[in-house]
Amino acid sequence: MPETSATHLVLIPSYNPGPKVLATVRAARAQWTPVWVVVDGSTDGSAAQLQALAAEDAGLRVIVLPENRGKGAAVLEGITQAAAAGFTHALTMDSDGQHPAELIPAFMAASQAQPATMVLGKPVFAADAPALRVNGRKVSNGWANLETLWMGIGDSLYGFRVYPIAPLRDIMQRNRFMRRFDFDPEAVVRLCWAGVRPLNIDAPVRYFRADEGGVSHFRYLRDNTLLTWMHTRLFLGFLVRLPVLLWRRLQSTT
Repeated sequence: MPETSATHLVLIPSYNPGPKVLATVRAARAQWTPVWVVVDGSTDGSAAQLQALAAEDAGLRVIVLPENRGKGAAVLEGITQAAAAGFTHALTMDSDGQHPAELIPAFMAASQAQPATMVLGKPVFAADAPALRVNGRKVSNGWANLETLWMGIGDSLYGFRVYPIAPLRDIMQRNRFMRRFDFDPEAVVRLCWAGVRPLNIDAPVRYFRADEGGVSHFRYLRDNTLLTWMHTRLFLGFLVRLPVLLWRRLQSTT
């Protein structure tokens, strides 16, 4: 039986996820109650499939956005509604089967034990993971750790993580960015700036080939340009906050 919580929910943003979405949602539901899916303007028919699944499952809720707004915007919609329903934490995971649903209870337990932290998945890649994706993320991770004075972000891009809802929602409402692909790294950097410490847990990640049902919306030039602009903004913000970050670092070592 899945574990049930009145404070922690699983939140799955989804945009044209491909054939693995139903298996992904069922796997999450086998581990946890409740599970919410935010359909971000999908045009592949997955919204109707998920709504049909939810009609037979009281532990599953589907929120359908009329147009594609981006991953960050979908998460913001989800956590805003979750906060209104009394939830305090959300575990985010992708809808395409890449993230390990079987680790949901362990991540939730870590969050429940230390609710002031954010629990970040640290990806463990299979041997067949695309080298471009594996090596390319090292650049973003390097910048994220510099921008937080090495507070301990194990991986800035892996979206399997548990967020405390209140600080994340407040940060997103104050910033007009963080709405698309750049949501994940900017969220962890800004949460670190707000004093939310990261807790890292290893978690496998799998990249499926197209013949295995894999779907990727990553566009190398577009998305790396977006990440470059994001880290430019964050670095400027880091320089403004540097005295405070240095003071925190000194306090933590005394």
